[in-house]
Amino acid sequence: MNIKFTKLQGAGNDYLYLDAVNDLPGCVADDADFYKELAVKISDRHFGAGSDGIVVILPASAVSNASEVKADFRMRMFNADGSEGEICGNGIRCFAKYVYDHRLTDKRVIDIETLAGIKTVEVFLKDGKVKEAKVFMGFPVFEASKIPANFRNFEIVEEKLSVKGKDFTVSCVSMGNPHCVIFIDDVKDFDVHFYGPLIENNPMFPKRTNVEFVQVLDDSNVLVRTWERGSGETLACGTGACAVYSVMRKTNKISHGSLNVNLYGGILKISGELTDGIYMAGPAEEVFTGYFNLPTGKR
Repeated sequence: MNIKFTKLQGAGNDYLYLDAVNDLPGCVADDADFYKELAVKISDRHFGAGSDGIVVILPASAVSNASEVKADFRMRMFNADGSEGEICGNGIRCFAKYVYDHRLTDKRVIDIETLAGIKTVEVFLKDGKVKEAKVFMGFPVFEASKIPANFRNFEIVEEKLSVKGKDFTVSCVSMGNPHCVIFIDDVKDFDVHFYGPLIENNPMFPKRTNVEFVQVLDDSNVLVRTWERGSGETLACGTGACAVYSVMRKTNKISHGSLNVNLYGGILKISGELTDGIYMAGPAEEVFTGYFNLPTGKR
């Protein structure tokens, strides 16, 4: 089966977008097993197209209650290891760019349904194309059972976690998906590839976790490296940037309402109040369109 895809990236966090509204046959349009198999093969950077995962553009679900908000589209995302994620901050900005630039909608404020709820994205244009987008990411959740994380306290804020004999001070939060935020002195020289998977798969996190390693640069800037659940280290993580900002506000590391999160792939601007919701703004760029031959005896 030849699969048409379009590669987009937001701050270096790259995904392959599949248009299940127009380009995929109905028999696979909402087939999780199909996408899990595809994500592993097509995301491979040597034998596939190369990406942090895939994002599927689907029609919004039907609304059963007239009082419910109906989204414009539905987003599913699968990591490079085939696992399905609840949401991706960089991915949803690029999702909005795709549906606007490819004329699936003419709206500049787009409601997108995810496993973490409906997220509203505002797009900003340059020469008729989406250049960047701002997303209302919702409210950070610190309650351990809702992250989820197995811990003795109601919240996990500046608690100790020992990994292979090294003690970390961790704070955990959900931005629709789980995050573990750790502040260290020098992220560039830190062994993210050793400690990242150990923390991701720690028994404390029953659904695994994303891990943010954070270096505070000044009152308005941090440098972050993220080990993403199911994808490994990525150049950027939108929900991770929101998690870092939320933890810093929670622990009074910053008192003002905005933060530049510097990532290896670019800068994300995070703002908002913990009680009113968090906003994320950043770039979205289309890279190329291609076709991938998925060899399988099942299809």
